[in-house]
Amino acid sequence: MSQFESCNVFGEPLESCSTDPVTGFYRDGCCNTGHDDTGIHTVCIEATAEFLEFSRRRGNDLSTPVPEYHFPGLRPGDHWCLCAARWIEAYRAGCAPRVRLRATHEETLAMVDLDTLKQFALDLS
Repeated sequence: MSQFESCNVFGEPLESCSTDPVTGFYRDGCCNTGHDDTGIHTVCIEATAEFLEFSRRRGNDLSTPVPEYHFPGLRPGDHWCLCAARWIEAYRAGCAPRVRLRATHEETLAMVDLDTLKQFALDLS
């Protein structure tokens, strides 16, 4: 990770996505990213049953617990740092989960424009 503070898609300090379950590539609760995060786990989503089923069908079962990795499995309503490419894939399939923009890392904007993300925002007034 960088020595500098991570920023969200608005250029503001990145907010925590979830500590229950603990998420993030670095398991720090935030959607931080770095050179070792080849999956670009930068989009803070709120899981839905539809999205979890879509992800399972695409080969990434996020619902089943994996105790050896201290992963409890996600349930609808859980927040999670998702790979930007998976979010785009779900978006194209019509089942993109909602997004917490203030907890979504600015690197996401290299793959998805802000206007598209805003359509799925949980945290815009």
